[in-house]
Amino acid sequence: MTAPFAADARTPAELLHAYLRAGASDADPSRPLVTFYDDATGERVELSAKTFDNWVAKTANLLQDELNAGPEDRAALLLPAHWQSAVWLLACWSVGVTAVPAGDPATTDLVVSGPDGLETAQSCPGERVALALRPLGGRFPQRPEGFLDYAAEVPGQGDRFAPYSPVDPAAPALETQVDGLPLKLTGQQTVDLAREGAQRLGLTTGSRVLSTLGYETWPGLEAGLLAPLAAGASVVLCRNSEGLTEDQWEKRIESERVTLRLG
Repeated sequence: MTAPFAADARTPAELLHAYLRAGASDADPSRPLVTFYDDATGERVELSAKTFDNWVAKTANLLQDELNAGPEDRAALLLPAHWQSAVWLLACWSVGVTAVPAGDPATTDLVVSGPDGLETAQSCPGERVALALRPLGGRFPQRPEGFLDYAAEVPGQGDRFAPYSPVDPAAPALETQVDGLPLKLTGQQTVDLAREGAQRLGLTTGSRVLSTLGYETWPGLEAGLLAPLAAGASVVLCRNSEGLTEDQWEKRIESERVTLRLG
């Protein structure tokens, strides 16, 4: 039986690191890892594993050094399925912060919000970060009061990241929902479930998953990030795509060499 991709990985961040290790697997760090479409704006972004890891490193440095976040902290992520959302998830797991997609910011230590969640995010008693989610990672025309503008803060951060202390695989990593029920996972449990999902979906290092699911629940996180990551595969995230015709879907699936469509 073939060993799973990154068999030694015990946290989601270590799954990403496996893409970058020479000879670790058939996964190519220069090929697309995350491709993102916003069909409301016409935006298309393609990130290789190397480029994605660079964004994760910069964001993790922002979390650790500027926001003073660390293990035992919880971050509410009021974000859609977006390439920057994927970056924030991996940055949290790199630092040891528990990611809480669609969580109540009033109960967390910090909040990261897109434009649609800013009013709700104001209830967070800790640090607040706003993402404009504009094409090319652009800034807000005017920074929301009481928030850091992610696009203004992240470029100056370091391209390499090292946590102040090693991330404990047995520590809390993710709080989400499945079938309307709460699901709390450690880093190791997150990796284990992601591997189970990859196996169930039949993913390999050559797979390319297209997902239209949000990141608010486990099925969306599994389809749009974690199962492909656990398999050494890649993902195509599509947002605001409800208006696409079947012919347009077929063209996208062909052009992106999609092997599995979910959502």
